[in-house]
Amino acid sequence: MNTLRTTVLLGALTGLLMLIGGYFGGKNGVVMAFFFAMIMNFGSYWFSDKLVLRMYNAQEVTESQAPELYGMVRNLALRGGLPMPRVYVIPQETPNAFATGRNEEHAVVAVTEGILRILSRDELEGVIAHELTHIKNKDMLIGSIAATLAGAIVMLANMAQWAAMFGGAGRDSEEGGHGGVIGLVLMAILAPIAATVIQMAISRSREFMADAGGAAISGKPMGLAGALEKLQRASQAIPMDANPSTAHMFIVNPLTGRSLMALFSTHPPIEERIARLRSMRPA
Repeated sequence: MNTLRTTVLLGALTGLLMLIGGYFGGKNGVVMAFFFAMIMNFGSYWFSDKLVLRMYNAQEVTESQAPELYGMVRNLALRGGLPMPRVYVIPQETPNAFATGRNEEHAVVAVTEGILRILSRDELEGVIAHELTHIKNKDMLIGSIAATLAGAIVMLANMAQWAAMFGGAGRDSEEGGHGGVIGLVLMAILAPIAATVIQMAISRSREFMADAGGAAISGKPMGLAGALEKLQRASQAIPMDANPSTAHMFIVNPLTGRSLMALFSTHPPIEERIARLRSMRPA
């Protein structure tokens, strides 16, 4: 169901892009916006692991440095049919974790020092398995596609805004652009909001899939459910100094408690995630 939902949402983003491009710039407008958005997000996709690891001062650990954590990741990766990812530890007390990397062969699992302190072994296995599922499901690629489509929509909306400001709305394009100043202004305001909402709905759908996959790999849905409960409480008690552009990568939203951010959450409600996990039978 979540796979179908992701497909539908990506289709909605594509349709929105085509609609706005046709309204404002015709086929050329769509192609130009998509091309520039693709270039921008290609770099993010290819180098995201290096950028985000540097952003949080994450340090790679070896088996000799963190034998329990390293062994846990290795065993769960084998169980999930994945190559061994690199393992990093983030020097922050806020308990959280994320996975990144452009493919299975260049994958990274990163955990904070705080998460290693507060979770039991079963709970930590659930978290690691959740992150490995993100790698297995190619969520980095899917997120990059969604970001490219959303970015193209925002670019077209910005073009519409400038056209409205400088009188471009009065001239219909040769390929069917039309509408007038009011239409362009509404597009410039509403299109980026719609694109953001759809993009974040995709992220929430992938979180549900990662929860289910993590429960299957670890065989301990109750462990992951317990981890989410602890992580939610801890993230509210010990706020994380996180960049909003990376919030979607973490297992729980590091921006929890910021009311404005909650309106555009990249994560589904923790309560719903826990309820779904508790309805599963242990393997």
